[in-house]
Amino acid sequence: MSRQQRDALDTLLRSAPRPETPPTPDAQRDGFAAAMTRPVPDGVVTRRTVLGGRPALELEPGTASGRGRLLYLHGGGYVVGSPDTHAGLVGELALRAGLRAVSVDYRLAPEHPFPAAVDDGLAAYRELLATGSDPRDIVVAGDSAGGGLSLATLLAAREAGLPQPAAAVVFSPWTDLTLSGDSIRSKEASDPIFTEADIRAYADLYVGAGDRALPLASPLFGDLSGLPPLLVQVGANEVLLDDAVRLAGRAGADDVEVTLEVGPGLPHVFQHHHGRLEEADAALDRAARFLTARLGAGHPARP
Repeated sequence: MSRQQRDALDTLLRSAPRPETPPTPDAQRDGFAAAMTRPVPDGVVTRRTVLGGRPALELEPGTASGRGRLLYLHGGGYVVGSPDTHAGLVGELALRAGLRAVSVDYRLAPEHPFPAAVDDGLAAYRELLATGSDPRDIVVAGDSAGGGLSLATLLAAREAGLPQPAAAVVFSPWTDLTLSGDSIRSKEASDPIFTEADIRAYADLYVGAGDRALPLASPLFGDLSGLPPLLVQVGANEVLLDDAVRLAGRAGADDVEVTLEVGPGLPHVFQHHHGRLEEADAALDRAARFLTARLGAGHPARP
């Protein structure tokens, strides 16, 4: 994509109105759904289901073959978003990977603060295992807060003595709820979507007065040893850039196979713009190849 096209996307994202007073969580959810929901791609069938005691959306592309399963945890700052708002993105990833996917409607803050989302992610993963899925046939993915939640779910699974899945992909993961990354401030002018205050408001609603450095809230500060191979994709023009970069460094230091991709000039979770942004389609293609290459590859299932 040309610089002119990226600039046009940046302008579009910045054009969203910012109210003088913070909207209620319900208003935020309605606005997010209206702005972000995209249709499921052709060739993908959806079904309502329940996983780990929570509503969930199954997405099955006609290209699905074998036993591989994708567990997806959506973004939205732990406050907004749902499997419906992310059905287009998850459907695209599932279609490209040829995998059956399930997207979990985990509980949201402030009604259900930390660690409710982690409990739901762990319950969903536990049920996949309990109902016969081999961990080597499961992959996990998530974006933004859902990326952080994906990592927290894997940490919780390890602590519960459960085997790890084959691989995980995270798009623009929010991994540090203490907001200690330099990019929270240094990239604020470049980020067309978020400010430091936006991110802090989400953390306030999710963790409140709790310890924001706990690994299940901020996986960046956890021991990541034993986690499966990770692919981390992030845009250079986002305040959460350092959450992704430092995550990759921490994973590498903990002897985890990790691939970091930084897209120059790209915004937060740019993969949402599939079909209208070449970089988004290319990133989803790479993510799909990463996941399918590791399914059933015999990654050691360490507790």
